[in-house]
Amino acid sequence: MADTPIRCGWRGMAGDPLYEAYHDTEWGVPEYDSRALWEKLVLDGFQAGLAWITILRKREAFRAAFDNFDPETVARYGAEDRARLMADAGIIRSNAKIDAAIESAKIYLAMRDAGEDFSAFCWGFVDGKPIQTGCGAIADVPAQTPLALEVSKALKARGFKFVGPVIVYAWMQAVGMVNDHLTCCFRHAPVKAMGQGR
Repeated sequence: MADTPIRCGWRGMAGDPLYEAYHDTEWGVPEYDSRALWEKLVLDGFQAGLAWITILRKREAFRAAFDNFDPETVARYGAEDRARLMADAGIIRSNAKIDAAIESAKIYLAMRDAGEDFSAFCWGFVDGKPIQTGCGAIADVPAQTPLALEVSKALKARGFKFVGPVIVYAWMQAVGMVNDHLTCCFRHAPVKAMGQGR
């Protein structure tokens, strides 16, 4: 039997196949696709006040409910769609978060139509390359940083909601703008290498 790899010590992850797979294959991997970055930002907004595993378990239901997070489609949602989403037990049913998701699709499209690429906007805060933090223990990983506060303010200035600095930092970690895999984690070095080719 193969040895269990050393992972970041997230509470509740050990032995959870979905959570471990997310950690092992997705979290921290640099994401440069604009639509995927927007989807993850919306999902992190839905996470506000909840544990990420809650959203992860509902992610496929969210994708089905939000037309695979196609901004063109989501931006056209009206009262009927809002009612449909609020009746969908597979997702987080919050009027404020649903409205924020729909509005964010409109903002995303407005940026695109103005010639502003969402990925370039996001990655511009780190000069296009992931920040390598080199944390050795979970206790060393911050909940937010001054940069996350700067990104949060910039997103809020555009009209995005549920983008406070804690949510934004979690998103930055998830999409690989920051490599917060612990130095002892088996994913730290591979994820670091991914960010060095830019």
